[in-house]
Amino acid sequence: MAAMKPRTGDGPMEAVREGRLIIVRVPLEGGGRLVVSVNDDEAKELAAALTSAVES
Repeated sequence: MAAMKPRTGDGPMEAVREGRLIIVRVPLEGGGRLVVSVNDDEAKELAAALTSAVES
């Protein structure tokens, strides 16, 4: 049986391009990671929404 590695949310937030998608990994409070894949248009929309929220 393979060894089980604990999943932790201790890593940095990251976004990497894999083919035509951008994979975003966000550490979560309490452990784990939120993983979202978006295309270029969705990434631009997400960036605009986050920028708007930060500027308010």
